[in-house]
Amino acid sequence: MATFGTLSDRLTETFRNLRTKGKLTPADVDGTVREIRRALLDADVALPVVKEFTAKVRERALGDEVNRALNPAQQVVQIVNEELVAILGGQQRRLQFAKTPPTVIMLAGLQGSGKTTFAGKLAKMLEKDGHTPLLIAADLQRPNAVNQLQVVAERAGAAVYAPEPGNGVGDPVQVAKDGVELARRQQHDIVIIDTAGRLGVDAELMKQAADIRTATDPDEVLFVIDAMIGQDAVNTAKAFQDGVDFTGVVLSKLDGDARGGAALSVASITGRPIIFASTGEGLDDLEAFHPDRMASRILDLGDILTLIEQAQQAFDEEEAMKMAEKLATETFTLEDFLEQMQQMKKMGSMKKMLGMLPGMGSMKDQLENFDEREIDRTEAIIRSMTPGERRNPKVLNGSRRLRIARGAGMTVTDVNQLVQRFDQAAKMMKTVARGGVPNIPGMGPIPGGGRPGASAKRGKQQKAKGSRSGNPAKRAAENAGVAAAPTAPTGSGFGLGGAKGGPSEADLAELQKMLGKG
Repeated sequence: MATFGTLSDRLTETFRNLRTKGKLTPADVDGTVREIRRALLDADVALPVVKEFTAKVRERALGDEVNRALNPAQQVVQIVNEELVAILGGQQRRLQFAKTPPTVIMLAGLQGSGKTTFAGKLAKMLEKDGHTPLLIAADLQRPNAVNQLQVVAERAGAAVYAPEPGNGVGDPVQVAKDGVELARRQQHDIVIIDTAGRLGVDAELMKQAADIRTATDPDEVLFVIDAMIGQDAVNTAKAFQDGVDFTGVVLSKLDGDARGGAALSVASITGRPIIFASTGEGLDDLEAFHPDRMASRILDLGDILTLIEQAQQAFDEEEAMKMAEKLATETFTLEDFLEQMQQMKKMGSMKKMLGMLPGMGSMKDQLENFDEREIDRTEAIIRSMTPGERRNPKVLNGSRRLRIARGAGMTVTDVNQLVQRFDQAAKMMKTVARGGVPNIPGMGPIPGGGRPGASAKRGKQQKAKGSRSGNPAKRAAENAGVAAAPTAPTGSGFGLGGAKGGPSEADLAELQKMLGKG
């Protein structure tokens, strides 16, 4: 989501200023819409899309749904969110599979847009769902394009059809046609055709792509577009729509640092849905595109649903139940701790996962400084222990800790800190497993202790009454203690309603300590 970082920052700042107003006047609405317009234009969103978007937001923001709202500022945020979802395509659109296999998926786009890499990512994603994809090397123009597809296919564990060496040799239309026939004979239920791209839109490219489409009659034609391409994205999309008429869009390189707003304009301008979003260089860095979730990320409202889905894929339900039982019975060991870290690593980048939490946009610098290698260092220390030491850290005396430190290439201080953090984590996990709410370091205790029926109002009443001791000196001392007691933190669980708008720097530092050495 680095591509939309600047846009997210601008919109978040606009809404933060809006929240200070109890009632919105037409001037407030106009000022907010003006800031939104500037943010979208600065992010390279196409002018026609910006005009339509801001007109709808202004019309709804001046309507009764805001005037009658208990919190007008939140209502405006909701309106912007809904309209942002609309320009991103409205509802999620999945791949359309053929009734009679194979399903033919043709890829189109400019050279360098990421078609070949996406072909491997898509093949790996489909294989996880039980499909047997075949990649067809129909890009015979770009140097070493065939070889690149073969390497990507091998990494993805997918079959590839590449009868021609490429580098200007061979007929791409015939290769695509023969590849589909081969897939039908060998019972591959998915065919992914990687076609040639160019440095710019030209007649030769369009004719070749149109000929491949005519010869293979694909079920899906996916237009792969670089999210960093700028305003030219809209013109390119229109040209491909006129020449090839694609059925869906793939946004690639969403992990880049360009403004990327033009890519958001494609769905609105062409009327074709965005189906996939590529968020990194790894073959697993591919997501099904959800307009509502992307809008939430842009508005710094988080993407909890995607985070949950990734956790469900990485964590085994049976193992999770066993781990919960160990926590409840206080038999959680460093071996279990190591296993949990390995499960978390399967989910991918910790920075990316933390970035999906609401309000984390304001912690951008801290997230960038988050060192994910600390998890590897922690894993090295635990692996340097014997099975007995992992199961019972209390046996770790000075000589054992020195041996472990040398084996892991770390210091004795690192080992000591890990053991201390493990004890803290185990205590917190036990509290959660028993249905309690832990006292998180750096965040303070939660009012009521998480117990049902422990109301804040009752606590205030008790606090107001003060001490009832008959001893005047004792009563004065106890009342003074009550007055000096720290107040509980306010705001939502994710820091969205608080004064800072996000978790503190100390909170993030504490999280890093739990995972690494900090």
